[in-house]
Amino acid sequence: MSTEEAPLLSVKDLQTHFFTDEGLVRAVDGVTFDIHRGKTLGVVGESGCGKSVTARSLMRIIDRPGKIVGGSIMLRKPRNDGSNQIDEIEIGELTDDGREIRSIRGESIGLVFQEPMTSFSPVHTIGNQIIEAIQLHRPLDDRAARNRATELLTMVGVSRPEERLDELPFQMSGGLRQRAMIAMALACEPDLLIADEPTTALDVTTQSQILELLQDLQEENGMAVMLITHNLGVIAEMADDVVVMYLGQVAEKGTVDEIFYAPKHPYTKALLQSIPNIYQPSRVELPTISGSIPHPYNRPAGCPFHPRCPEFMPGTCDVHVPETLVSPTGQHVRCFLYTEGAVRIDREEATAGKDASQ
Repeated sequence: MSTEEAPLLSVKDLQTHFFTDEGLVRAVDGVTFDIHRGKTLGVVGESGCGKSVTARSLMRIIDRPGKIVGGSIMLRKPRNDGSNQIDEIEIGELTDDGREIRSIRGESIGLVFQEPMTSFSPVHTIGNQIIEAIQLHRPLDDRAARNRATELLTMVGVSRPEERLDELPFQMSGGLRQRAMIAMALACEPDLLIADEPTTALDVTTQSQILELLQDLQEENGMAVMLITHNLGVIAEMADDVVVMYLGQVAEKGTVDEIFYAPKHPYTKALLQSIPNIYQPSRVELPTISGSIPHPYNRPAGCPFHPRCPEFMPGTCDVHVPETLVSPTGQHVRCFLYTEGAVRIDREEATAGKDASQ
């Protein structure tokens, strides 16, 4: 989107479905995006839009009854032999518990889970869990691995790291647990760090410290970051490119400037309008998005956003699925406003692209 270099990770038409007794849930339904080295991709949307399932799909850690049923996840991984050769690995074709995918988890792609209190084992020390992650990918003895774990905790700003290694997760504050989770994700210096709501339930000061830490680590290591969050302020500060998701699909994607200063999709516009403005008069009610995300077992026909859309066009939005328009700069929008003429767009400015799932 924002660079001509081959992406580190290319996701095309990713489909992850859950087969339940109540029906089929299309949690991820034809998602396409690229992640570039050294760049941050922000993924934003309401709860239930499929952000976390997308992240877990990239590492093939989808719990039953979920299953990746289609699409491509192409990882471009540098060889470790000192050459400049790049291996292309199709993650979508690997088995969930095979040797190849286990070598990718942690070493090529690290994941910071949404809630470290439930992600860490409650009966093992922080040190044991970080050391296990290190020794899974590095031929280090216990002493060397412990020294590496101490270095990692120091790197992420944990005071008294030697003592913290022997603590259980419940003995640490929320901010320290999140730092320890980041340390474990960085144990083997991954090319891509996926941060799934890394500041959830943290106070604003700790949130700022965690985000600043991620930025510093990215600058030092040159890794790519996939940042999943509800907070558009965080996206504005951290992201280079942005994907806006709704009901398992990409509604819009583009550079951070395109999304914030030239949004196209009504959903993107509604999200931006809901951000509090410090210049707004006091006691003015914030705009809200009417309704709620449809039940996953009862997806609406046509455009999934049409029941809540302020620019809904009867007979079109509720019947047909919109295609994607691609601008010359690479901004994508999936909306009938730009295919049915309700909003004028010159064909030189935006050309009709293929469906977003392709």
